[in-house]
Amino acid sequence: MKRDEQMKTIDGNKTVYVLIQENPELKDVLVNLGFTPLNDPKMLNTVGRMMSLNNGAKQIKLDREDLKAGLHEANFELE
Repeated sequence: MKRDEQMKTIDGNKTVYVLIQENPELKDVLVNLGFTPLNDPKMLNTVGRMMSLNNGAKQIKLDREDLKAGLHEANFELE
């Protein structure tokens, strides 16, 4: 993280779709963490609108601490 960059706080209870609408750069971060279906716009617009980030992580068996660490590297903090 660069010194002048602020951490962005994101709510894990929001849907993946809403989080990406609010922070478009988050999509690539999530794909790299294992949310590969987000590369498909149809998946983002259907499942992404219903699935929270926390539930999506459980679905792909991504440990919460690994999710937090990956987000932190990209200047995001998980609430």
